[in-house]
Amino acid sequence: MILHPGALALITGAVLCFSMTAYAVVLALKIIWHWDISSSSELQLALERRTYLISTVMNYVMGFEILSLFLYVYTLDSIHVLFVGAMCATGSLNANPIGWYVLYTRIAIFFLSATWIAINYLDGQAEDYPLVKLKYKFLLFIAPMIFLDGYLEIKYFAGLKPDVITSCCGSLFSDESKKVAGSLAGLPIKPMMYVFYCAAATLAALSALSMKVKASIVKYLTSFASILFFPIAIASTISFISIYYYELPTHHCPFDILQGTYNYVGYPLFVSLFGGSFFPVASGVAELFGSVPSLREPVGKAQKRWYVVSIILIAIFVGFSSWPIVFSGFTPF
Repeated sequence: MILHPGALALITGAVLCFSMTAYAVVLALKIIWHWDISSSSELQLALERRTYLISTVMNYVMGFEILSLFLYVYTLDSIHVLFVGAMCATGSLNANPIGWYVLYTRIAIFFLSATWIAINYLDGQAEDYPLVKLKYKFLLFIAPMIFLDGYLEIKYFAGLKPDVITSCCGSLFSDESKKVAGSLAGLPIKPMMYVFYCAAATLAALSALSMKVKASIVKYLTSFASILFFPIAIASTISFISIYYYELPTHHCPFDILQGTYNYVGYPLFVSLFGGSFFPVASGVAELFGSVPSLREPVGKAQKRWYVVSIILIAIFVGFSSWPIVFSGFTPF
């Protein structure tokens, strides 16, 4: 196993999250079965005290799960120097293919955890806690993924061997590759530019409209546009954004821009993408609870803030994506 500080931090965090989530699941089941806000029984009072505990614990767990996505990628990039043939995080992932599954589960958990935090926040804004059962049922859905992610992560780091010869990103993110990454790298640049900027402008316009219009259909449409924008942005990063930073028409790897050679620009790029894509979805989820009397006002206030944050983050992402296109002399076509 690679005894890297980042790997040890991730494994320790995974064990702690596993333990706290297991404890929260046990209490969540009891709350789901016995919760009755209209009751003043001793059991109900005990459950109300415990729900504060679970909410606090799981906020920390979900927060760590969100941050650990970026810590995981940072660790992958840091340990690539230990493997022959690796040039970036791609080589670390190829050294033990389980790492790719960890990355995919972490991306899914990022959005699920952020959604749980948003629901928990809204629930705490109402005196009658109308979302208690819902958020703990949602927790029961997320918990198996947290357990699976921890298991895969430990198995990934435990299976790494420095004497393994791995492949670099050039073999994966190339036009000749027959995998999905190769297909994305081979996407035509100009059409992808049009699709990317149109999708970003559409999402920003719908987010601005959603702040002014109360119709639920507009907010759901904005959430749908955000869900579509995320894969379009990832495909665009591989197709053309990355090559403008590298100034090499054949270098499509989305991980090299995380390195110091490129001023770590990948971190603000991806943080703004993930955040900007999430908040419109969170606003759409919140709209489902807008008809609850005690949540009508909190939902409206939260949605306005989230749409503003989303527009700012998408603007940051588009700005970082456009910087080398506008200011470098590189022309791939």
